Amino acid sequence: MNKNQQTKISKRLSLILRHNPQSVGLSLGENGWVEVQPLLDALTERNVTIDEQILNTVVNNCAKQRFEFDQTKEHIRARQGHSVEIDLGYTPTTPPDLLYHGTPKKFVDAILEEGLKKQRRHHVHMSENIPLMLEVARRRGEPRLLEINAKQMADEGHEFYLTDNNVWLCSYIPPKFITLKKPETLKI
Repeated sequence: MNKNQQTKISKRLSLILRHNPQSVGLSLGENGWVEVQPLLDALTERNVTIDEQILNTVVNNCAKQRFEFDQTKEHIRARQGHSVEIDLGYTPTTPPDLLYHGTPKKFVDAILEEGLKKQRRHHVHMSENIPLMLEVARRRGEPRLLEINAKQMADEGHEFYLTDNNVWLCSYIPPKFITLKKPETLKI
């Protein structure tokens, strides 16, 4: 299976496991889990024939590690990025002092005024990985990097969650915790 085929399947899985499980007649179970076999059957009914081996390849080769299996490999879920109401079961975790969020230039002024909002998703996504955050921002325009004073936020009672693929989640980031990093100051 080539990279384009893997990307196509990954996008289909994202649609189902993050946004619209009903599109294939499924619903997300507790903490967002879906049984693997009914998922594969539902895809096959819609002329997307993949087996467990292909699904394993897509999950394991996804650079951003968007999906995970449970310990039995009988269930799969998206780790974050949901637009449907779901409790992923993550435990509040103490963040590092600083985290980063990448965004297109066109949104910076509004963010610095109103803060970072989760929009249609459950959480704002952040990382300690600056190149990754710039790559995410670049998909939608000229990238800008926002530095988040996560330690101060946590000290003031904001909750953070860490996924198994090292994405930090928070429901909202007030503007007072956000600093725009100038492109010339980035050492990547």
